[in-house]
Amino acid sequence: MLFKYIFWIAVVLIVLIFLLSCLNIVPQENAYVIERFGEFLTTWNAGLHFKVPIIDRISRRVLLKEQVADFAPQPVITKDNVTMSIDSVVYFKVLDPKLYAYGVENPIMAMENLTATTLRNIIGDLTLDGTLTSRETINSQMLTIIDEATDAWGIRVNRVELKNIQPPAAIREAMEKQMKAEREKRAAILAAEGHKQSMILEAEGQKESAVLNAEAKKQATILAAEAEKEKEIREAEGRAEAIRKIHEATAEGLKAIKEAGADDSVIKLKSLEAFQAAANGNATKIIIPSDIQGIAGLAEGVLESVKK
Repeated sequence: MLFKYIFWIAVVLIVLIFLLSCLNIVPQENAYVIERFGEFLTTWNAGLHFKVPIIDRISRRVLLKEQVADFAPQPVITKDNVTMSIDSVVYFKVLDPKLYAYGVENPIMAMENLTATTLRNIIGDLTLDGTLTSRETINSQMLTIIDEATDAWGIRVNRVELKNIQPPAAIREAMEKQMKAEREKRAAILAAEGHKQSMILEAEGQKESAVLNAEAKKQATILAAEAEKEKEIREAEGRAEAIRKIHEATAEGLKAIKEAGADDSVIKLKSLEAFQAAANGNATKIIIPSDIQGIAGLAEGVLESVKK
């Protein structure tokens, strides 16, 4: 009896294990292609699914995330017969797991061969310089062609990039020499431009300095002339003031003599002395009144009487 219970327990456990093995959990961003008797049945998306034992099987597990295919360098020949090596990177995503499973035997290899063929066709219409300077154009053309061709495989190509472009060693050396010559040429041009600019600035500085010097000399000449003029004016004013002082002193003396009771002859002599004192100055011409000219005889008579 115990053996019978153990047998049935074992059978139940086996059935449970078998049933549990038929349960399948599909992870997120994955898809399973299911076949029944070797024919496509359905596609399982993320979640829990039950597979009928024996008659159903998982044909292919497909990753739905965006993937990156880094293809090996491919030898290509340009329009001007230059052989170079170019490797490319393709970013793609599987949109239809069924087409991806049944559209082509090996989708990644097929896409690699398609990329290499497309790259050769595009580079064959370009020269070396055109290839090196048209990277964006090449990427755009390859994206259009490859994406259109892979639609039948359930693949959408999002981006194609040329990773490295390697010309032959001789071409690289020639390009490096050319770039070095261009750099030296630009450096020489910049040095010449700098020297020219320096000379222009120096000439402008000299011109500005000459103008300032001329202005300073002109101002100095004007100031010197004004100083000389001021000096002459002050000297003239000084002479005029001296003459005025002499006249005032003479007038005061005559007034005092007259008040003392002196006669006209004495007054005339004092006036003559005043004119003589005025003549001792810087004046070059003195006008003597006519009535004083007759005083000379009177002066001679006075001198003679004194001698006697």
